[in-house]
Amino acid sequence: MPDGVMMGGRPAGDLRRQCAAVPLTGEAGDLRVVLVTSRETRRWVVPKGWVEPGEAPHVSAAREAFEEAGLEGEADPDPLGTYAYDKRKANGVLLPCEVLVFRLRVTRMLAEWPERHQRERRLFRPEAAAALVLEPDLARLLRSLAAP
Repeated sequence: MPDGVMMGGRPAGDLRRQCAAVPLTGEAGDLRVVLVTSRETRRWVVPKGWVEPGEAPHVSAAREAFEEAGLEGEADPDPLGTYAYDKRKANGVLLPCEVLVFRLRVTRMLAEWPERHQRERRLFRPEAAAALVLEPDLARLLRSLAAP
């Protein structure tokens, strides 16, 4: 890939970087992905957000999983991959974002968490989760989890 170009042919300077967790429970053959609804559109998404200054991206992904879905666990330091999407701000402006995706092995699902009253949380098999998300590259990453 040429310097200065990111996914979708967009210049690197135009992209914002976010991180996401793909929270997983269960074992091979019975693997589940935890999805949450977005606050505004109520569509199914993986927990994601901005990387805080001084915070490693995989640590940010784990923090987002706690805040948005009430999940505790360890995120792998190496990303599963990336996907791109346009984040719609409150004023309607679209911000192109590249999202680094990290696997998070869930150790605890809390009954109460910071965004509990703003989101719904559900478990899905990887194929079903892939069918629910809108971003094709994220769907591909989710489908790859079910591969033997």
